[in-house]
Amino acid sequence: MKKLTTLLSSAALALAFGFTTQAAAQDCPRGDLDERFCDVDGDLLADTPTDPADQLDPDTLIFAYTPVEDPAVYKTAWSDFLTHLEKETGKSVVFFPVQNNAAQIEAMRSGRLHIAGFNTGSNPLAVNCAGFNPFTIMASKDGNFGYEMEIITYPGSGIEKVEDIKGKQLAFTSPTSNSGFKAPSAILKGDFDMLPDRDFEPVFSGKHDNSILGVANKDYMAASIANSVKSRMISRDVIKEDDVKVVYKSQTFPTTGFGTVYNLKPELKEKIRNAFFNFEWEGTSLQAEFEKSNEGQFLEMTYQEFWDVIRKIDAANGVSYACQ
Repeated sequence: MKKLTTLLSSAALALAFGFTTQAAAQDCPRGDLDERFCDVDGDLLADTPTDPADQLDPDTLIFAYTPVEDPAVYKTAWSDFLTHLEKETGKSVVFFPVQNNAAQIEAMRSGRLHIAGFNTGSNPLAVNCAGFNPFTIMASKDGNFGYEMEIITYPGSGIEKVEDIKGKQLAFTSPTSNSGFKAPSAILKGDFDMLPDRDFEPVFSGKHDNSILGVANKDYMAASIANSVKSRMISRDVIKEDDVKVVYKSQTFPTTGFGTVYNLKPELKEKIRNAFFNFEWEGTSLQAEFEKSNEGQFLEMTYQEFWDVIRKIDAANGVSYACQ
């Protein structure tokens, strides 16, 4: 009888625990987000913590721009905007030069990065693992935005079309990059039945400028890159336009997403958001750099809508947003 009572008690506890867990799950839906986060409003982003004690209000804000090219170039380019951000928030703002996408995501995840621009392919991982809340992208003055993935080669390489890459080397940038890896992998597989190692030799350059320079200098026979980076490098005379040629151009993808970490105080988040949207580009260091890729304003956007195509590419590649 005692054994039966114990079993019944255990069953009751298990049942009660099950209900508690289920209720907690209902109170904190999260989709693909890490278990640290909740998404009650269903916008696919981590919610601001409801307890003010869990909200951050640092004296110094840390900003990082995606490491698509030399970070030193962008420390200068962002200087006028960061001065504006200091005025709008009343905080000191420091530019944090990151060398790769993984380091940038880890910096935000560990609480060392508050405001950032993550590249297209890194946005989903930053959102789901680091609590990134993107809300804007750069656009042209007439509201056009985005870039295309291009597969480039150099004149005289013998590569005239995508299929000619078979048996040769193709440079990617990094596994978290959309145009530098994810999109070309999905397109090569789906449209051309071409797989790495089986049909071509994959190598990784680390960054878009490395890949573009590598092709221009004939170190790589071909590479997949973001054409917005190529445009800026041509404008800065880093390469000449005829140093490379395009053998494939994709549909348009959203460019770098800018936003904050999820757990900043709501009032501070709003000040940062306003700083992006009321920034006057004319005559600034930001305009001087980004007008090279025809960008001249910050456009409001939602991750749920604008990154839908990127999440579909990730799904086609079997990408998981599981956090380490």
